[in-house]
Amino acid sequence: MDEIQKSLLEKIADIHEVPEGAYNIRSNGQLEGRNTTANIDIVTKKDEPGIDIIIKPGTKNESVHIPVILSESGLKDMVYNDFYIGEGADVTIVAGCGIHNCGVDTSEHDGIHTFYIGKNAKVKYIEKHYGEGDGAGERILNPTTIVHIEDGGYMEMETTQIKGVDSTVRDTKADLADGATLVIKEKIMTHGRQTAETNFTVELNGVDSSANVISRSVAKGESKQVFNSNICGNNQCYGHTECDAILMDNGHVKAVPSLEANNLDASLVHEAAIGKIAGDQLIKLMTLGLTEAQAEEQIINGFMK
Repeated sequence: MDEIQKSLLEKIADIHEVPEGAYNIRSNGQLEGRNTTANIDIVTKKDEPGIDIIIKPGTKNESVHIPVILSESGLKDMVYNDFYIGEGADVTIVAGCGIHNCGVDTSEHDGIHTFYIGKNAKVKYIEKHYGEGDGAGERILNPTTIVHIEDGGYMEMETTQIKGVDSTVRDTKADLADGATLVIKEKIMTHGRQTAETNFTVELNGVDSSANVISRSVAKGESKQVFNSNICGNNQCYGHTECDAILMDNGHVKAVPSLEANNLDASLVHEAAIGKIAGDQLIKLMTLGLTEAQAEEQIINGFMK
């Protein structure tokens, strides 16, 4: 693996050397490295590109790294990854994709991840997307995430688009059984003429199921963002969706949070706020000796944490 590929891995998965535990590293459409453990197996699919990640019931304090990197201009890569998390397991899964494109052709990665989370299992899923390179070719990432959570299961998703992605459509669909919980924390930053579209659909089917969907974004330059979130309360449940966005330059953000209550005991809430950085925030930091640009950077860093 060359220095560019190593740098991409560090940015999207915090991998500085061979990770501990189970991992599957995909580079330019090919398997770069894999390791399994006694409790976590990774199997190559036979009928389509991708892998099955099988986590045994009761597995605790283990992690899986499944990053994808592209450093060849013009490469279009697509994978189907299925995760089977056994009853009572408690694991962390680190995914993400980094694209380095110095050519004139478009480089694209589309990943379809499907999670089957067993009863009382707990999953933390971290996914980072990043693009770089001084070529004219675009960097496109289109992640699709499908989540099925059984009784008492829990999933926390942290999805981050760091920078450098010219176009992305991010689709997430989930259905929750009795007592299941889904927490989604999304962070996106766009600049130039980049576009980003996020679509969330959550079906709260079970008694006392709950979902909390939070998106924070910054739109700079001429970039455009669209946030669509739909939470359906089909039982006694609780759902909350929130979109906060900062506009800079000529950025454009459209937020469409929606709720659908199909049960008398469904409790659903949505919030959305879009605006520029407050002038008093800038002034306060500038009185401490920061330039306007430095003050903006500090405010954005705090907002995106």
